[in-house]
Amino acid sequence: MQILNTIIPIFSMIFLGWLAGRRGFIPPSFVGPANRLVFYFAIPAMVFAAIAKGSLKTDFNPVLLGCTLAAVGLSFGITCIMGRMFHVPKHRFGTFVQSAVHGNLGYIGLAVAYYYLGQEGFVSASLLIGFIMILQNLLSVSILQFYNDTDASRHNAGKILSKIMGNPVIISAVAGICFSLTNAALPMVLARTLDIISGMALPLALLLIGATLNFDLLKSQLAPVLPAAGIKLVLVPGLGVVLYTVWGLSSETYVPGLILLASPSATVSYVMAVEMNGDVDFAVTAISLCTLLSAVSFFVWLHIT
Repeated sequence: MQILNTIIPIFSMIFLGWLAGRRGFIPPSFVGPANRLVFYFAIPAMVFAAIAKGSLKTDFNPVLLGCTLAAVGLSFGITCIMGRMFHVPKHRFGTFVQSAVHGNLGYIGLAVAYYYLGQEGFVSASLLIGFIMILQNLLSVSILQFYNDTDASRHNAGKILSKIMGNPVIISAVAGICFSLTNAALPMVLARTLDIISGMALPLALLLIGATLNFDLLKSQLAPVLPAAGIKLVLVPGLGVVLYTVWGLSSETYVPGLILLASPSATVSYVMAVEMNGDVDFAVTAISLCTLLSAVSFFVWLHIT
């Protein structure tokens, strides 16, 4: 029952965002500024506050981090091999791989972790996010660069890599870790300010995800996108569960990592496809399909753990 109480409200918000977008309540002109507001202010404030208020001694698990990063790395290698087996065209190969490995951690992953696990699990997930984001982005840029070796692509690759290191979610996670190490308490004024800003993070993020879903390409792109969706929602979290089990982690310990691994394709996959001459239509379809199917896959993964 707890799983349904988590999944249904989250995807109801996504559906509401889609409906609002269709009805004109969330016009395209609003999506861009609102997304920047969430990405640069709300989510970073939420991540920083969660980590700063937590304790690294009790919330950070290096084995969990290592297994989660290993699952991402192994998935990347396996996806490259499968891309060869499926004879994915060169112009699509980089987008195929990143759509299958690059997860939507900041919006959907954090939302599921927060509403399913509560504050303690959310802190654990937040501690993992910065490291996973760096690895995911580096792998995505590398594969897109390798299969799009024009001069313009090289320039864009450097620009995107510099943006990775300036990612506000990564910066806020690192800042939160540094503050937590001081064992100091957040001043009340700052804590309440962060709580107010954080309050808009997940609801607005979920509405924006729904508003940006695009189903017009599903009919023409469904067949080539399905393997990527299967890898993202089944193989990636499946590898995580195997690694967690081999290393003796209990399900209560590894669920935050599993939720992040099971997150659907990241919306930034579209941006990277545009910037680095990838297959834009494939990226849009993969994001939409994975987001829809993740309602089922989250239920299954959380149920079996």
